[in-house]
Amino acid sequence: SGTFRENRFFHWICIGVVAVMLAAAYHPDTVFDWALENATATAFLILVFSTYRKFTFSDVSYLLMLIYLGIHEWGAHYKYSDVPLGEWLKPILHTARNDYDRVAHFSFGFLLAYPMLEIAMRALRVRGNWLYYLPVECTLALSAIYEMLEALAASVLTPERGEEFVGMQGDMWDSQEDMFMAGLGALVGVLIIAAVVKRRNARKADREVAIPAVAAK
Repeated sequence: SGTFRENRFFHWICIGVVAVMLAAAYHPDTVFDWALENATATAFLILVFSTYRKFTFSDVSYLLMLIYLGIHEWGAHYKYSDVPLGEWLKPILHTARNDYDRVAHFSFGFLLAYPMLEIAMRALRVRGNWLYYLPVECTLALSAIYEMLEALAASVLTPERGEEFVGMQGDMWDSQEDMFMAGLGALVGVLIIAAVVKRRNARKADREVAIPAVAAK
Protein backbone atom coordinates (compact mmCIF):
# COMPACT_ATOMS: atom_id res chain seq x y z
CA SER A 1 0.00 0.00 0.00
CA GLY A 2 1.00 3.68 -0.01
CA THR A 3 2.20 5.75 -2.93
CA PHE A 4 3.64 4.06 -6.00
CA ARG A 5 7.13 5.32 -5.12
CA GLU A 6 6.96 3.79 -1.63
CA ASN A 7 5.45 0.45 -2.64
CA ARG A 8 8.59 -1.59 -3.34
CA PHE A 9 6.69 -4.87 -3.60
CA PHE A 10 4.50 -3.40 -6.34
CA HIS A 11 7.67 -2.34 -8.19
CA TRP A 12 8.72 -6.01 -8.31
CA ILE A 13 5.25 -6.96 -9.49
CA CYS A 14 5.55 -4.44 -12.33
CA ILE A 15 8.95 -5.87 -13.28
CA GLY A 16 7.42 -9.35 -13.21
CA VAL A 17 4.56 -8.26 -15.47
CA VAL A 18 6.96 -6.78 -18.01
CA ALA A 19 9.15 -9.91 -17.92
CA VAL A 20 6.17 -12.23 -18.41
CA MET A 21 4.76 -10.17 -21.27
CA LEU A 22 8.13 -9.94 -23.04
CA ALA A 23 8.77 -13.67 -22.63
CA ALA A 24 5.37 -14.50 -24.12
CA ALA A 25 5.93 -12.06 -26.99
CA TYR A 26 9.25 -13.66 -27.97
CA HIS A 27 8.62 -15.80 -31.05
CA PRO A 28 5.10 -17.00 -30.19
CA ASP A 29 3.74 -19.99 -32.08
CA THR A 30 1.15 -17.82 -33.82
CA VAL A 31 1.57 -14.05 -33.67
CA PHE A 32 -2.06 -13.42 -34.61
CA ASP A 33 -3.42 -15.70 -31.89
CA TRP A 34 -0.97 -14.26 -29.34
CA ALA A 35 -2.20 -10.75 -30.15
CA LEU A 36 -5.86 -11.74 -29.77
CA GLU A 37 -5.23 -13.51 -26.47
CA ASN A 38 -3.45 -10.43 -25.13
CA ALA A 39 -6.29 -8.03 -25.91
CA THR A 40 -8.19 -8.82 -22.71
CA ALA A 41 -5.00 -9.22 -20.66
CA THR A 42 -3.75 -5.80 -21.74
CA ALA A 43 -7.11 -4.18 -20.97
CA PHE A 44 -7.04 -5.80 -17.50
CA LEU A 45 -3.51 -4.56 -16.79
CA ILE A 46 -4.36 -1.03 -17.92
CA LEU A 47 -7.38 -1.04 -15.59
CA VAL A 48 -5.35 -2.29 -12.60
CA PHE A 49 -2.49 0.17 -13.10
CA SER A 50 -4.65 3.19 -13.98
CA THR A 51 -6.77 2.77 -10.83
CA TYR A 52 -3.81 2.22 -8.48
CA ARG A 53 -4.26 5.51 -6.65
CA LYS A 54 -8.00 5.02 -6.17
CA PHE A 55 -7.79 1.36 -5.17
CA THR A 56 -4.57 -0.34 -4.12
CA PHE A 57 -4.77 -4.11 -3.77
CA SER A 58 -2.87 -6.01 -1.10
CA ASP A 59 0.51 -7.55 -1.89
CA VAL A 60 -1.12 -11.00 -1.89
CA SER A 61 -3.63 -9.92 -4.55
CA TYR A 62 -0.94 -8.45 -6.81
CA LEU A 63 1.09 -11.64 -6.49
CA LEU A 64 -1.93 -13.80 -7.37
CA MET A 65 -2.62 -11.60 -10.40
CA LEU A 66 0.98 -11.99 -11.56
CA ILE A 67 0.81 -15.78 -11.23
CA TYR A 68 -2.40 -15.89 -13.25
CA LEU A 69 -0.86 -13.61 -15.88
CA GLY A 70 2.03 -16.05 -16.20
CA ILE A 71 -0.38 -18.96 -16.71
CA HIS A 72 -2.34 -17.01 -19.32
CA GLU A 73 0.72 -15.78 -21.16
CA TRP A 74 2.14 -19.29 -21.40
CA GLY A 75 -1.08 -20.28 -23.11
CA ALA A 76 -0.97 -17.24 -25.38
CA HIS A 77 2.64 -17.93 -26.37
CA TYR A 78 2.13 -21.55 -27.38
CA LYS A 79 -1.48 -21.19 -28.52
CA TYR A 80 -3.69 -22.70 -25.85
CA SER A 81 -4.35 -25.91 -27.76
CA ASP A 82 -0.60 -26.65 -28.07
CA VAL A 83 0.81 -25.80 -24.62
CA PRO A 84 3.37 -28.47 -23.53
CA LEU A 85 1.73 -28.93 -20.11
CA GLY A 86 -1.52 -29.86 -21.82
CA GLU A 87 0.31 -32.42 -23.93
CA TRP A 88 1.89 -33.93 -20.81
CA LEU A 89 -1.56 -34.16 -19.20
CA LYS A 90 -3.10 -36.13 -22.07
CA PRO A 91 -2.04 -39.61 -20.87
CA ILE A 92 -2.79 -38.69 -17.25
CA LEU A 93 -6.31 -37.46 -18.04
CA HIS A 94 -6.83 -40.07 -20.77
CA THR A 95 -7.94 -37.45 -23.26
CA ALA A 96 -7.08 -36.67 -26.87
CA ARG A 97 -7.51 -32.91 -26.42
CA ASN A 98 -5.03 -30.47 -24.89
CA ASP A 99 -6.72 -29.42 -21.62
CA TYR A 100 -4.40 -26.56 -20.70
CA ASP A 101 -7.28 -24.14 -21.29
CA ARG A 102 -9.17 -25.90 -18.49
CA VAL A 103 -6.19 -25.32 -16.19
CA ALA A 104 -6.11 -21.64 -17.14
CA HIS A 105 -9.85 -21.14 -16.58
CA PHE A 106 -9.67 -22.88 -13.19
CA SER A 107 -6.69 -20.68 -12.30
CA PHE A 108 -8.66 -17.57 -13.27
CA GLY A 109 -11.33 -18.34 -10.70
CA PHE A 110 -8.98 -19.74 -8.07
CA LEU A 111 -6.27 -17.05 -8.19
CA LEU A 112 -8.50 -14.01 -8.71
CA ALA A 113 -11.08 -14.93 -6.07
CA TYR A 114 -9.07 -13.12 -3.38
CA PRO A 115 -8.63 -9.86 -5.37
CA MET A 116 -12.37 -9.92 -6.13
CA LEU A 117 -13.11 -10.46 -2.45
CA GLU A 118 -10.91 -7.46 -1.62
CA ILE A 119 -12.90 -5.29 -3.99
CA ALA A 120 -16.17 -6.50 -2.48
CA MET A 121 -14.95 -5.93 1.08
CA ARG A 122 -13.07 -2.64 0.76
CA ALA A 123 -14.73 -0.83 -2.15
CA LEU A 124 -18.30 -2.17 -1.99
CA ARG A 125 -18.36 -2.62 1.82
CA VAL A 126 -19.88 -6.09 1.50
CA ARG A 127 -20.10 -8.14 4.69
CA GLY A 128 -21.18 -11.61 5.76
CA ASN A 129 -21.68 -14.55 3.43
CA TRP A 130 -22.15 -12.24 0.43
CA LEU A 131 -18.43 -11.59 0.66
CA TYR A 132 -17.79 -15.18 -0.41
CA TYR A 133 -20.68 -15.42 -2.86
CA LEU A 134 -19.80 -12.41 -5.01
CA PRO A 135 -16.35 -13.63 -6.21
CA VAL A 136 -17.94 -16.84 -7.52
CA GLU A 137 -20.80 -14.95 -9.16
CA CYS A 138 -18.44 -12.37 -10.70
CA THR A 139 -16.15 -15.13 -11.99
CA LEU A 140 -19.06 -16.84 -13.75
CA ALA A 141 -20.28 -13.51 -15.16
CA LEU A 142 -16.84 -12.51 -16.45
CA SER A 143 -16.34 -15.99 -17.90
CA ALA A 144 -19.66 -15.75 -19.75
CA ILE A 145 -18.74 -12.31 -21.12
CA TYR A 146 -15.36 -13.61 -22.27
CA GLU A 147 -16.91 -16.63 -23.98
CA MET A 148 -19.37 -14.36 -25.82
CA LEU A 149 -16.57 -12.02 -26.92
CA GLU A 150 -14.58 -15.05 -28.02
CA ALA A 151 -17.53 -16.32 -30.08
CA LEU A 152 -18.03 -12.86 -31.58
CA ALA A 153 -14.36 -12.67 -32.59
CA ALA A 154 -14.53 -16.16 -34.09
CA SER A 155 -17.59 -15.21 -36.14
CA VAL A 156 -15.70 -12.44 -37.93
CA LEU A 157 -12.46 -14.37 -38.42
CA THR A 158 -11.73 -17.01 -41.00
CA PRO A 159 -12.71 -20.55 -39.90
CA GLU A 160 -9.03 -21.43 -39.41
CA ARG A 161 -8.24 -18.30 -37.37
CA GLY A 162 -11.44 -18.70 -35.37
CA GLU A 163 -10.61 -22.29 -34.47
CA GLU A 164 -7.09 -21.28 -33.39
CA PHE A 165 -8.41 -18.52 -31.14
CA VAL A 166 -11.37 -20.35 -29.60
CA GLY A 167 -9.47 -23.64 -29.26
CA MET A 168 -12.56 -25.85 -29.06
CA GLN A 169 -10.58 -28.84 -30.36
CA GLY A 170 -13.80 -30.53 -31.42
CA ASP A 171 -15.54 -30.10 -28.06
CA MET A 172 -19.02 -28.63 -28.62
CA TRP A 173 -19.37 -27.92 -24.87
CA ASP A 174 -16.05 -26.08 -24.65
CA SER A 175 -17.53 -22.75 -23.52
CA GLN A 176 -19.70 -24.31 -20.83
CA GLU A 177 -16.84 -26.45 -19.53
CA ASP A 178 -14.51 -23.42 -19.43
CA MET A 179 -17.08 -21.50 -17.39
CA PHE A 180 -17.57 -24.47 -15.08
CA MET A 181 -13.82 -24.73 -14.42
CA ALA A 182 -13.59 -21.00 -13.68
CA GLY A 183 -16.55 -21.19 -11.31
CA LEU A 184 -15.11 -24.27 -9.63
CA GLY A 185 -11.78 -22.51 -9.18
CA ALA A 186 -13.50 -19.51 -7.58
CA LEU A 187 -15.53 -21.78 -5.30
CA VAL A 188 -12.40 -23.62 -4.12
CA GLY A 189 -10.67 -20.26 -3.65
CA VAL A 190 -13.38 -18.71 -1.45
CA LEU A 191 -13.72 -21.91 0.59
CA ILE A 192 -9.99 -21.78 1.36
CA ILE A 193 -10.23 -18.08 2.22
CA ALA A 194 -13.23 -18.73 4.49
CA ALA A 195 -11.35 -21.54 6.26
CA VAL A 196 -8.30 -19.33 6.80
CA VAL A 197 -10.44 -16.46 8.13
CA LYS A 198 -12.34 -18.80 10.45
CA ARG A 199 -9.10 -20.22 11.84
CA ARG A 200 -7.60 -16.75 12.28
CA ASN A 201 -10.72 -15.51 14.11
CA ALA A 202 -10.65 -18.58 16.37
CA ARG A 203 -7.03 -17.90 17.30
CA LYS A 204 -7.85 -14.25 17.94
CA ALA A 205 -10.75 -15.25 20.20
CA ASP A 206 -8.50 -17.68 22.10
CA ARG A 207 -5.92 -14.93 22.69
CA GLU A 208 -8.62 -12.52 23.93
CA VAL A 209 -9.82 -15.13 26.41
CA ALA A 210 -6.29 -16.03 27.51
CA ILE A 211 -5.16 -12.44 28.23
CA PRO A 212 -7.73 -11.73 31.03
CA ALA A 213 -7.04 -15.18 32.49
CA VAL A 214 -3.34 -14.43 32.71
CA ALA A 215 -3.99 -10.97 34.17
CA ALA A 216 -6.23 -12.47 36.86
CA LYS A 217 -3.36 -14.59 38.12
